[in-house]
Amino acid sequence: MPQESLSPSGSAAMPLKIAYVPGVTPGKWISRWTERRRRGLEAEQVDETAVLARLETNSADLVFLRIPEEGFRRPEGVHAIPLYLEQPVVTAPKDHPVAAFEEVELADLAGENLMEAGELGGTATALEVVASGAGLLILPMPVARIHSRRDIITRPVHGDGVEGTRIAVAWREDAQDPDIEEFIGIVRGRTANSSRQPSAQAEPAKTRKAKAGRTGEGKPPAAGKSGGRSGAGRTAGKTTGKSQHGKPDKTGSKQRRRPGKGRG
Repeated sequence: MPQESLSPSGSAAMPLKIAYVPGVTPGKWISRWTERRRRGLEAEQVDETAVLARLETNSADLVFLRIPEEGFRRPEGVHAIPLYLEQPVVTAPKDHPVAAFEEVELADLAGENLMEAGELGGTATALEVVASGAGLLILPMPVARIHSRRDIITRPVHGDGVEGTRIAVAWREDAQDPDIEEFIGIVRGRTANSSRQPSAQAEPAKTRKAKAGRTGEGKPPAAGKSGGRSGAGRTAGKTTGKSQHGKPDKTGSKQRRRPGKGRG
């Protein structure tokens, strides 16, 4: 199983331990963590059926798990924050009629043998069955990418009845480690100077103010003096009145193409 350990020298604390299911890519969060914190971090990919057990046994401080888009019941004693939705895709043999379309509706797959990966012994085994032409399989797009094969095609699938999935981050309610909240803040996009980050709250007010004020503009002119404008003033003068908005997106959305009736 993929595992990453980052333990900077000089750190006496035990590494923060993270477990995540296949399809989650925590690399950007880990990079931000190592930029801000000296504490080590260990991240390990685990099977979906085992990820919550890592919290129960205290072998992970945080876990990223896959939950249903709707109807998820949070386990007792566990905090969970939904993060983002995953696009479901249908997987089919490369010569299947859906290969001619960019995306499909679930209603267009009526009459097809839609299989469940869990009933076939896992995703890899299920895709072997798909490749044989025995049926189709609907998966989250990140999972399908992990198991991509040349003899199988994937197409986004939409419509009522498609069971969507979402990635969530979870941790124990009785956890006392402030770095858990620190990492969750990184996942949720908080900056290092955010007042909601434990590390920022622990710093003296003067230190936080100094960090926030490091803009590289130089010292302001002394009070009462006139004459030359500072570099900051010249820069402000040049930019005053200019719009900060980007150009509108001119890219049109693609129209969905669906399999027609009576396909073979």
